Amino acid sequence: MDDAEIIPIGTRGRPGRGTGQRPSAAARSLAGKSGKPAPKPAPKSGPQPGPTSGPQSAEPSEPIASPQPVEPVEQEQVEPAAPYGPATTHERSPLGGIPAGDWVAAFDTAAREVFGEEWEPQLARLLAFLRRRVSGDYVVDEYGFDAELTQRFFLAVLRPIAEKWFRVEVFGAENIPATGGALVVSNHSGTVPVDGLMTMVSIHDHTGRALRPLGADLVFKLPFVSSLARKAGATLACAEDAERMLRGGELVGVWPEGFKGIGKPYSDRYKLQRFGRGGFVSAALRTGVPIVPLSVVGAEEIYPLVGNIPSLARALGLPYLPITPFFPLLGPLGLIPLPSKWLLEFGEPIRTDEFEPGAADDPMLVFNVTDQVRETIQQTLYALLMKRSSVFA
Repeated sequence: MDDAEIIPIGTRGRPGRGTGQRPSAAARSLAGKSGKPAPKPAPKSGPQPGPTSGPQSAEPSEPIASPQPVEPVEQEQVEPAAPYGPATTHERSPLGGIPAGDWVAAFDTAAREVFGEEWEPQLARLLAFLRRRVSGDYVVDEYGFDAELTQRFFLAVLRPIAEKWFRVEVFGAENIPATGGALVVSNHSGTVPVDGLMTMVSIHDHTGRALRPLGADLVFKLPFVSSLARKAGATLACAEDAERMLRGGELVGVWPEGFKGIGKPYSDRYKLQRFGRGGFVSAALRTGVPIVPLSVVGAEEIYPLVGNIPSLARALGLPYLPITPFFPLLGPLGLIPLPSKWLLEFGEPIRTDEFEPGAADDPMLVFNVTDQVRETIQQTLYALLMKRSSVFA
């Protein structure tokens, strides 16, 4: 092994190659592909020899101009930022993130845009409300009515729908007693009982009173809906609860048509169904409170009922399973109510304190008063339909 001849790489076995005196062919080929060209030497100053071998020219060269002095550029003065104003780049460190002043200014601007100039008191009231709810420091009456929750959230959600979507107009709100018990009796329609919700928000906004609806058994059997209805002031439609609330000075609402009213086909719109056996009249007679008839126009068009599936409705435990032009064809989009124009008119109160004691036990008297209320609502419906220029106007 000591006598072995070492042949450098790239010498092709030729003697004298690879000694470091000059690069090999392989090295030169690699350098030509990836290497950069060598920089050209800078031209020498002074006279250069001409193309001929004659004497050099004696003409003097042009003088080199001396560089002009550069005037310093004045830097713009940056004024200090105002409190809670946007910070300049000099105030921010690379790892400091967004300054607290910028966060506060952005939050204040956004809050004023969304909630108005008085957003701070509103936020304080909201926090106080949440603190009371968490600590249990709120009042619920014997029926489960939560007045504060109803006004702050339940009616607050319904109000934009009534004002912007259905554009509800109210007439005769002065016929609702300012104090004391009273019974509001209304027609029922719309496939889904939205008319009861719009009546609640309209009465509250025009009189400041809370309407206590009497609901059917189905309302209090549904999960989540039952607890929400209780907190909103509804109670079971029975004579005992109705009379007890009326004696307590509450404003009670009842819809005698029931499911026959809201589940009637669109071809029978604004034709009142049977008002039951007059149980609401008996409750008013026993307590001596006035009966305020209410006529609602507009609810018939929100879900035009064109069909029903009775067999499936019975299987689900429902009074009817509606089919509208948009449901179930469009799925969840078919649940959006049409923006019909609503008109609500409260008629003159029908006094019941003028009848003799025991009048509630007279079937003929109860029937006559029930028919009077029904006829008043029906005639008012015809008048409101004539007043409304268009269904969606």
